[in-house]
Formats: sequence, structure tokens, C-alpha cells
Amino acid sequence: MIPNKVKNYLQKNQANFEIIEHRPVFTAHDLAMTLHMQHSQIVKSLLVKADNQYILALLPADKNLAMQKLAKLVKAKKISMPKEKVMTEKFKVKPGALPAFGGIYKLPVFVDKIILRQKKILLSPGSFVESVLMNPKDYIKLEQAILGSFSVNKKFKQPKLTKLGRKVKNVTKKKMNKIKKK
Repeated sequence: MIPNKVKNYLQKNQANFEIIEHRPVFTAHDLAMTLHMQHSQIVKSLLVKADNQYILALLPADKNLAMQKLAKLVKAKKISMPKEKVMTEKFKVKPGALPAFGGIYKLPVFVDKIILRQKKILLSPGSFVESVLMNPKDYIKLEQAILGSFSVNKKFKQPKLTKLGRKVKNVTKKKMNKIKKK
């Protein structure tokens, strides 16, 4: 269930949102597959340490964080991803369950402007079984987020496949002919 502090925060700020229930998921990829949504509509929120302060960086699930670009936007000399222990001790949440609403924790929020291409985005409210659906412009206004460009395309390593769909690994012509005959 969505933590009460998140519900209260959204209601207090008169946010326009919808709660979406789903099976338990622990990754943005699983959420996209479960809800049959594009990865670009699922927004992941990452806790980042910029110099001596924590910030929240939001970007689409189909992108990776470009640390140097974010550091430049934040004007930080050193930027890193804190250990999960920080989430449990400092923010009192389970690893992977930090809500996308930085205002609750008085965290500055940085949003990759690419999410503005979407009509609706799905955000984590700190629950593994519910998500929050919002208009990206409403989210940015609610969080008083700073927009920037700090994501890069994910690079997927595709295995080489034969016509039969099998992985090719040091296959000689002789072995390839045997595979094709099968």
C-alpha cells in the first residue's frame, strides 16, 4: 500500500493523480511488463549524493543516468549513488522504495526533460504494489523540480543469433552447417 505520508502529501498539495494497483514488482522493467506500458512512461527515481547533499533524480525507465551531465546541472564536484543503507537509516524506507516525491523529505528534485514527451507518467509512491499516475507537468509543478537533460539511452548487449535463434559462440562453418540441418 502507498505510505500515508505520500497520500497525505499528495492530497495536501491538491495533486491530480490516480493510484494504479498491480502485482508486486521491484524494478521499472517489471512494472512496464506488468502494466503493458512503454518503459518511457515509467519514471524511476534515483537517490543521488551531490557533494554533501542528497537529491532525487527522475528519468524514464528506458534510460540510464549520465552522472557527469547531472553533476553539471546540479553544479556538484562529486556525485555518487549512495548505498542502500542510506535509504533504510536516513529515509526510513526499504531499498528500492523511496517515493518519487522529494518534497516529503525536503530533497531537491531534478527531472530529465524527456519525460515531458509523455501525456502521463507512472511514479513510485514507495510501494511495490501500487504506483501513481500523473501528468508530468503536474508532477514538476508539485515538486518544483529542476528540468535538465541527464539521461542516455540504455545499451543492451544483443547476442548474435543464427537463423534458428541460437547463440553463436565460436561457431565454425562445419558446426554451423550441422545447426542448419537440424
